[in-house]
Amino acid sequence: MQQRLSIITLGVSDIARSKKFYDALGWQAADKENNDIIAYNLQHMTLALYPKDKLAEDAHISMNNSGYSNFTLAYNVNSEEEVNATLIEAQKAGAKIVKPAQKVFWGGYSAYFADPDNFLWEVAYNPFSTLGPNGEFQWGGL
Repeated sequence: MQQRLSIITLGVSDIARSKKFYDALGWQAADKENNDIIAYNLQHMTLALYPKDKLAEDAHISMNNSGYSNFTLAYNVNSEEEVNATLIEAQKAGAKIVKPAQKVFWGGYSAYFADPDNFLWEVAYNPFSTLGPNGEFQWGGL
């Protein structure tokens, strides 16, 4: 696993309010057509806003009093095989597999693991977006 982050996803209670806040900071969303998830391309990574109930559903966990935070760290890779290999590597390092690798509703392939302090990591292959030369996530291929 390379030393990098692709996406930090914040589980927010009101996505419209959160988008308004980041827009007021002068940030511009990468995809203005999608209101289910709001993504801001940063320098070498992405900050995403996603409803916290949907984030918990995607990770197959309850975030209420579960010991998990309302955010995830995402590590994106170039194939389903890399998702599987990264998950094995994380497990060997002591990670707890929270959600096994599987095809997901948005058309990609992902899994979740928790580090020793229960911070959630999503390992994902997104066939609709690419990784830059240094592994940085390119939201919507931008």
